[in-house]
Amino acid sequence: MSAVRSKICGITRIEDALAAVEAGADAIGLVFYAKSPRAVNVQQARAIIKALPPFVTTVGLFVNASRCELGEILDAVPLDLLQFHGDESAQECEGWHRPYIKALRVKAGDDIAAACDAFPGASGVLLDTYVEGVPGGTGEAFDWSLIPQRLSKPLILAGGLTPENVADAVARVKPYAVDVSGGVEASKGIKDHHKIRAFINAVRGNTSSM
Repeated sequence: MSAVRSKICGITRIEDALAAVEAGADAIGLVFYAKSPRAVNVQQARAIIKALPPFVTTVGLFVNASRCELGEILDAVPLDLLQFHGDESAQECEGWHRPYIKALRVKAGDDIAAACDAFPGASGVLLDTYVEGVPGGTGEAFDWSLIPQRLSKPLILAGGLTPENVADAVARVKPYAVDVSGGVEASKGIKDHHKIRAFINAVRGNTSSM
């Protein structure tokens, strides 16, 4: 099995972005959702991205953003990948001249394969925990046994991942990538650099023996 990728989401500070890269993160996530405690503005996002070395994917997270808001941000911020975390349709996710992933919030009884198939243009799907009224970042894991064996898109696993449980998650789910935010924080929006290193080491330690 090829190495599982890691994304550190909810980055709000340059030093946290650089710590994630130094630890081996493949991608960093920037949240453009004003209600999130991890939200960044255009100026913060530009400064963080400017500080990054090459070959690190920058991901912008959006929740039901208007076309006007999204267009303005994309004109100002050089994002590599878009992550739609709300109730967006496939049509609303496309047409931005950037690849995108769609987040799906998982609960018992969902047809995850069908939900995945509803976004044929997506580069991948991110599976997160369903919590009523909360679009993501809950810090809660869902029942990984609900995930189908085969999906039509690369799977990014999120929801309640920590340095302590991510190796088990990788072994059981075998995702393309894992995505963490709260699990590597000192406080909301402020990353714990030791936890970032421990998380990525756990992912890599697990994949190296597969």
